[in-house]
Amino acid sequence: MSQTKHLTILQINDVHGYLEAHPELFWEGGQAVYRTAGGYARIATLFDQIRRENPGDVLALDGGDTLHGTYSAVQSQGWALLPILSALGLDGMTAHWEFAYGPQNFKALVEKLPYPMLAINCYDKASGELVFKPYTILERAGLRIGVIGIAATIVDKTMPASFSEGLYFTLGDQELPGYIRSLRQDHGVDLVIVLSHLGFPQELKLARQVDGIDVLLSSHTHNRLYRPARVNDTIIIQSGCHGSFVGRLDLEFDSSGLVDFSHQLIVVEEAIQPQPEMQSLVDQALAPQRAELNQVVGQTATALNRNRVLEATMDNLLTQSLRELSGAQLAFANGWRYGAPIPAGKLTLNDLWNMIPVNPPVSTCDLTGEELWQMLEENLEHTFSADPYQQMGGYVKRNLGLNLYFKIENPAGERIQELFVGDKPVRPRQVYSAAFVTSQGVPAAYGSQRRDLQVSAIEALRLYLANHNPAQAELCGTIVAV
Repeated sequence: MSQTKHLTILQINDVHGYLEAHPELFWEGGQAVYRTAGGYARIATLFDQIRRENPGDVLALDGGDTLHGTYSAVQSQGWALLPILSALGLDGMTAHWEFAYGPQNFKALVEKLPYPMLAINCYDKASGELVFKPYTILERAGLRIGVIGIAATIVDKTMPASFSEGLYFTLGDQELPGYIRSLRQDHGVDLVIVLSHLGFPQELKLARQVDGIDVLLSSHTHNRLYRPARVNDTIIIQSGCHGSFVGRLDLEFDSSGLVDFSHQLIVVEEAIQPQPEMQSLVDQALAPQRAELNQVVGQTATALNRNRVLEATMDNLLTQSLRELSGAQLAFANGWRYGAPIPAGKLTLNDLWNMIPVNPPVSTCDLTGEELWQMLEENLEHTFSADPYQQMGGYVKRNLGLNLYFKIENPAGERIQELFVGDKPVRPRQVYSAAFVTSQGVPAAYGSQRRDLQVSAIEALRLYLANHNPAQAELCGTIVAV
C-alpha cells in the first residue's frame, strides 16, 4: 500500500423484520420521547448517498436478527424480506432468529440471497461440517478484506429446540484465531473484520482474548454505541435495533496499515427521503396484510416499550393479559429485546403482532416455590453473569404476581435476597399456578401439569384490551436491584 486509502463500513443489526418506519424511543435527559425512525427505504437512501460519496470504497454488512420479528417476516418465514435484502447491496450477514423457522427453511433462503451467510460456529450434527461459509474475502478501496462471521451461540442452548434441529453451535472463540491466521498468511488480507451476533459483553471478552481483529461489528444486545469501543487494538461498534440506526465507520490506511478512523451512529430519521425503488418493494411486501393489520383493537394509556432490563411496560401488558385469561397467580414471558415501542394511544393488530410475532399458545403449569426460586436465579445468571460467555439471555424474565429483590453483583445462585408471591414470602414446598408463553417463559425443566390453552397470545391480548379501555401497564417494581 503506497498511498492513503479510505474505506467506509456500513452496519445494520437486529432489524427484526421492521420493513418500514415506526416509533422509536430516544432518551432526552430523564425523559423518554418517541420519534419515527427506520425503514428499509430510508436505509437504502443512506446507503446510496454514502456509496455515491465514496464509489468503490464502501462495505455494507448485516449482523443478523433480520428475518424475524414482525407479522410479514414471521408469516412468510423470512421470505417476504428476500427482494428487499437483495436490493440493498449487502456484502455479508450472520444470524440468530433466522433459525426460528427451522434450519432447512433458513438454508433454502440463504441460497437465494446474493451475498453470503457467514458463521464459523454453526455445525451439522451428523457430519460435523460447517453449515455456512466461515468467511468471505472482498476487495474495496484497493484493500483485501476478510470478513469472518459468528452466529449467536445461544440458538441450541436457550432457544426452542426446533431452531437448532440437526445443528450445534459453539462460541467461536476457539475457531477464530485459526481463521484470522489463514486470512492473513494464506490469503494476504489487509483487514480482518469479525461480524458477530454473540452480544456486546461477549464480544468485548472475545476481542481481549483473540489477537488480530481489526474491526468487530457487534450485534444481539441492541447497544446504541455513539462512540466505538477499543479493545486490544480492535474497533468495536454496534448500531441499535429495528433499523432505526445505521453505523458508519470510516477507516484511513497508508503503507503502514490503519492510521485513523472515525465513527457515526446515524439515526434513520423520518426526514430522510425514502428511496422510491425500495419503498415499492416494501409496499409490495406489506400490501396483502396492511388493511387487516391496521385495524384498531384497543387503547393504551401507557407508552409500551422493552427498553428496560428489569421490567418493561410492553411485557406488563402481555403478562396482565395472560394472568387475567388463565386466573393463575403468576404470569411469565421471556425478556425479549425486540419489539419497537408503541406510544400511548390507539393499538392496532399490527402492534400486537410486533409485541409477540410468534403468537404462541398461552400455557399454564404449577411451580413449587423451590422451582420458582431456581428458575429466577438461573435467569438472573443468564442475564448478569460475571463471565460474559455465560450470558445467555435477553433481559430479565418478565413476570407478574411476584416481587423479587436481588443483588446484581452476587455470584450465580446467590443473587435473590427476598422473593414474594403477593405479599407473602415464597415457601419452597408451596405450589403456585403460573401462566406463560413459550418455553423461554417457563423452561421445560421447571413446573408440572404443563398444558397449552386453546387461546393464542394475541387472542389473549385482544380479550384483555376489550375489557380494559384504555389499558394501563405502568412499571410496578416486580424486579428490584438492591
